[in-house]
Amino acid sequence: MSLRLLTGVRLGIYQRYHGLTRLLSTSAVSRSKDPLNQEYDAIVIGGGHNGLVTAAYLQKGGLKTLVLERRHVIGGAAVTEEIVPGFKFSRASYVLSLLRPQIYQELELKKHGLKVYLREHSSFTPMLDGKNSYLLMSWNKEETYNEIAKFSTRDAKAFFEYEETIGRMAEAIEPLLDAPPVDIARLTKGSLTERLSSLPTIKSVISLGRQLGSEAPSFYELLTAPTTKILNRWFESEPLKATLATDAVIGAMLSPKTPGSGYVLLHHVMGELEGKKGAWGYPEGGMGAVSASIARSAQSHGATILTDKPVDKVLLNSDGSACGVVLCDGTEIKSKMVLSNATAKVTYCNLVPSEALSEDFLDQVHKIDYTSPVTKINVAVDKLPNFTAIPNKADGTPSPHHGCTIHLNCESMDFLDQAYTEANAGLIPTKPMIEMVIPSASDPTISPPGSHVILLFTQYTPYTLKDGQEWDDNLRNEYADKIFDVIEQYAPGFKDSVIGRDILTPPDLERIFGLTGGNIFHGAMSLDQLYFVRPVPSYANYRSPIQGLYLCGSGAHPGGGVMGAPGKSAALTALADFKKFK
Repeated sequence: MSLRLLTGVRLGIYQRYHGLTRLLSTSAVSRSKDPLNQEYDAIVIGGGHNGLVTAAYLQKGGLKTLVLERRHVIGGAAVTEEIVPGFKFSRASYVLSLLRPQIYQELELKKHGLKVYLREHSSFTPMLDGKNSYLLMSWNKEETYNEIAKFSTRDAKAFFEYEETIGRMAEAIEPLLDAPPVDIARLTKGSLTERLSSLPTIKSVISLGRQLGSEAPSFYELLTAPTTKILNRWFESEPLKATLATDAVIGAMLSPKTPGSGYVLLHHVMGELEGKKGAWGYPEGGMGAVSASIARSAQSHGATILTDKPVDKVLLNSDGSACGVVLCDGTEIKSKMVLSNATAKVTYCNLVPSEALSEDFLDQVHKIDYTSPVTKINVAVDKLPNFTAIPNKADGTPSPHHGCTIHLNCESMDFLDQAYTEANAGLIPTKPMIEMVIPSASDPTISPPGSHVILLFTQYTPYTLKDGQEWDDNLRNEYADKIFDVIEQYAPGFKDSVIGRDILTPPDLERIFGLTGGNIFHGAMSLDQLYFVRPVPSYANYRSPIQGLYLCGSGAHPGGGVMGAPGKSAALTALADFKKFK
C-alpha cells in the first residue's frame, strides 16, 4: 500500500505502536503469577500519565498497586502512536513543560529513560505580507527585543516587564498546584486531626497572599478579566498580542474577550524544564516517552501495569465502600481502594452504580462543563514546510523557527474571537486558529530521514455542528483540507508534501482517549471549575462519596496539562486514608 493512500485513514494495523509505549504486557510485568488473580491494595483505572504517577507514589508508599489501561498502549493523551509507518505521532498532547519538577525528580524520570529536547525559540508567527514579515520569539532577550521592535518599540520595552510580572504571579500560585485544595468541610467541622492535616494547604494559600503583596489586585484582575483587557493595557501591536493570547485560549472554549480567560494564560506559563522556568520541550520518542518513563518508575517499585484491560464497573462492598473492579470480560479483581484516572463523568456516571450516589451529587457531575474547541491533526510529510516569511535553507535542514510553536491565523486577537463566535454557533470557523509544531525538527527518532512529523492543534471546532449535524469522514476531511489550505498560504508546497494524516475532532478525542466532550483538561479550566470546586464543590479533595474511591486525573485539582500534580496529590491523599483506616 502506498503511503500517500493512507491519507485520512486511521486503521488499527498502524495504531499498534511497537516502541516505547508498547512495553507493557502481562508476561512482562508479572511472570510468576497471573496478575488478574491477585488481590491489591490499590487499583488505578486508566494508564494515562496521571494514573501512572498515582501508581508510582502508591507503590513507593508500600501499597501493592495495579494499573488497568483499556487501550493497547499506555499514556492516555500523553501517548506516542505510529499511525503512518515510520512516523511516531504525539497523537494528543504534543509538547512538554508543565510536568511538576518534584515529580520529575522524585520518580527519577531521567534514570528511567526520559530525554527532552529544550526549545531555544518559543514561538513563530508568520504574516502573509511576504518575506521577513514575522514575529520570532526566543530565550535571547536582545533577539526578542529586536523582533518585537519591528512592530512596536514601545512593546519591545514593555515585554520583559510583562514577562517578569506574569512570572511572579505564576511562581506565587505554584505552591497551590502541589497541595490538595483546602477542604472547607474538614476545616470547619472535622476532628482536630483532620483540621491539623489541612495546615500545609492553608500555609500555601497564606504564602500566595504574602508573595503577591501589592500585586494582589493585578493578580485578581488577571484571574477575572478578559485577556484582551490585560494585553491591550500592556501592548499595542496585534501580532504580539494575538501570539500571547493563544496561551489564554488553548484547549478552552474561550475567546480572548471572555472574562476569566487570563487564568488559562497563567496556567500555561507555570512550566519548568531542566530547572529553566517557562521552558518547553519535546520528549525524545514523543509524548509517550513521558508516560513510559513514569511507568518504568512505577514498575521499578513493584507496580503492575496491564494494557487491553477495560474496566466495566467499580465493585462495592455491602457497606457501599469500593473493593475492586470488574473488567468488561467479567473478570473481578479485588482491592482495598480504587483510584480513577477517567473524567468525573465517566467515573461517576459509567463506572459506579447510579444507586450508590445521591441525585444531588450526580446533578453536580452532570453540570460540569466539558465543552471542547479542539481538533488535533497529525501529519506525516516528506519535507519541511517552506514558509514565505522565512524561506528554508538550501540543504533542507531545520531552521530555528521550525523548532518552536508556529501560530497561523494569529495576526490579530479579533481573528481568534471571530473563530470562537462562529464555533459557538455550530459553524466551522472561517479562519481557524492553528498551532503547528514540528517535533522532528528537534527529535530525529520520530520520522524517517528527510521526512517530518507535524502536529496541528486547531480551534475552534464544535462537538456538534449546526442543526445537530455530526462529524463524519467527509466533514473531517473537509475541515482538514481547510486547515491545509491555510497552511499553504503561509508555506506554499505544503499540501504536496503530505504523506498521511490523522484527524481527531472532539468526538474522536472522546471516543479514543475517553476525554468527555473531547475536553483535553477533563473539564473546563474556568474559575467556576477550579480549586475547591473541581470537579464539584462537595468533593474537591480527590475523595468521592464512596469510601475508598478517588479521582486522580485532570478532572481533579489543579487541572489539565501534562502536570502529574493531580496524580501525586490523589496518591498522597489515598495513602494517608489507607494508613488511617488500616
